Amino acid sequence: MTLPQTPSLQLTGKRALVTGASQGIGFACACALAQAGADVTLVARSKNTLNEAVSALQAAGYSASGLALDVNDHATLTQTLAGRSFDILVNNAGTNRPKPLQETTADDYAAVMDLNVKATYFLTQTIVAQMPKGGSVINISSQMGHVGAANRSLYCASKAAVEGMTRAMAVELGPRGVRVNTICPTFVETPMTRPFFDQPGFLESVIANIPLGRLGQLEDMMGPVVFLASPASALVTGSALMVDGGWTAR
Repeated sequence: MTLPQTPSLQLTGKRALVTGASQGIGFACACALAQAGADVTLVARSKNTLNEAVSALQAAGYSASGLALDVNDHATLTQTLAGRSFDILVNNAGTNRPKPLQETTADDYAAVMDLNVKATYFLTQTIVAQMPKGGSVINISSQMGHVGAANRSLYCASKAAVEGMTRAMAVELGPRGVRVNTICPTFVETPMTRPFFDQPGFLESVIANIPLGRLGQLEDMMGPVVFLASPASALVTGSALMVDGGWTAR
């Protein structure tokens, strides 16, 4: 009897681009892909923080480089990336402005939708033009793309849009052998989310909605991103991988 062989989780020889990669979830994703063998390009706006992240990876012996770019600047991004081919794209750059519906401004709307939706859409358009067969696009979405929450109508709208575009892109790019999926984390402890947990009662309310009874940690994102980037997920596309401790299972 011939035994089936588990597909590899190794990414040796693959080229990856990760946005919002200088800290938090983006940096964790970049580390995970580099540790799996990929040559990783980190993209972020803050040059100093980006250089620190790249230097840390290089010092550990991994293949990494940085691009100090604003993903909202589509023209510059397209010009900079012209002719460069990547096997893996992680659209992680994003933002949130949690407010009650009645207090949300047009500026809030533009800031959240431009970064979470528009930048993701057009960077993907740019990268997949040169992405080879077997490529993987991973959009960092949220459990909030699948559920509702008070003070997060705008954020939920942006992540629901990411879920919709991901499914449509998976259908369109499937014949080319390019896969498109989302990772949907619950609340993860990062520099961006930490101030929320200082609000009275907020942490307790979050934990009460997570059956596993804890916040997400950066390490919780690393296995999923390697899985979706690797041959281990070769038949997975148009899917949302919930990394939410069971929040959406209720």
